[in-house]
Amino acid sequence: MNDTPTIGKTLKALLYLAPALLIIGTFNIYPIIKSFLMSFYTDYDYFKDIVNERGLSNYSYIFQDPEFWLSMKNTMIFVIGVVPISIILSLGIAVLLNQKIKFRGFFRTVYFIPFVTSVVAVSIVWRWIFHTQYGLLNHFLGFFGVSPIKWLSDPQMAMPALIILAVWKGLGYNIIIFLAGLQNINQQYYLAAKIDGASSWQRFKNITVPLLSSTTFFISIISIINSFKVFDEVFALFGGQPGPANSAQTVVYYIFNKFYGEWDFGVASAAAYALFIVIFILTLVQLYVGKRKVNY
Repeated sequence: MNDTPTIGKTLKALLYLAPALLIIGTFNIYPIIKSFLMSFYTDYDYFKDIVNERGLSNYSYIFQDPEFWLSMKNTMIFVIGVVPISIILSLGIAVLLNQKIKFRGFFRTVYFIPFVTSVVAVSIVWRWIFHTQYGLLNHFLGFFGVSPIKWLSDPQMAMPALIILAVWKGLGYNIIIFLAGLQNINQQYYLAAKIDGASSWQRFKNITVPLLSSTTFFISIISIINSFKVFDEVFALFGGQPGPANSAQTVVYYIFNKFYGEWDFGVASAAAYALFIVIFILTLVQLYVGKRKVNY
């Protein structure tokens, strides 16, 4: 079979790829380029699509805007709260689900369902769970003598409530990835460790964790990126508001408010690229750290 590329084969391949390329170009590439250009629009007539002035004032505005820094602070708190907890819990659950237990397939399905469920539906359920008077969570805490907590109306509790929701919803995806990694570990390592008298914790610490380093690295990158882009959970959980006193306002919500609420397209685009730079730098740092780890 002749696999030598020719002009005819290339044109035929492009013809097959044309629908997908058209969709990607229209809904992905063009908005990225357009938003980058709009971040320099300082005087823009949206209705006539006329740019009267360009400059860097949009970037200087967001760096001097206290609301932007509040959004960045809330986003960082959200990332720090969600990512480690989610990874630790999902790894522990994945290890348990990887054992030979009854109804293992059922439990795997149960844990994965929240990930594929609509954010709006999930948030409606959690709004009831977090309700101050008749919420299930406060009812449970009442057994331990804890007074009702205003999860959704207290600025100090809004972010913990959002973190709890995000961790619960994202567990399913992380568990599936960890399960795939666990099933690729050769069982002979565990058998040899048992013969040497290693305990369950020693086997987990010295075999499971090192051999899952690449899987953990992948999940950490995906989790950080997704956490920085959080918006749906905030919008749905707090009824279209960024939490009490903007206590749960994230950078993406800030961008949404500037774009759709205030019609300040240049500032919104500048904030979007500022967020992109932050995510890009953190990803590079993770890749650098990941390459320095020992390959087992």
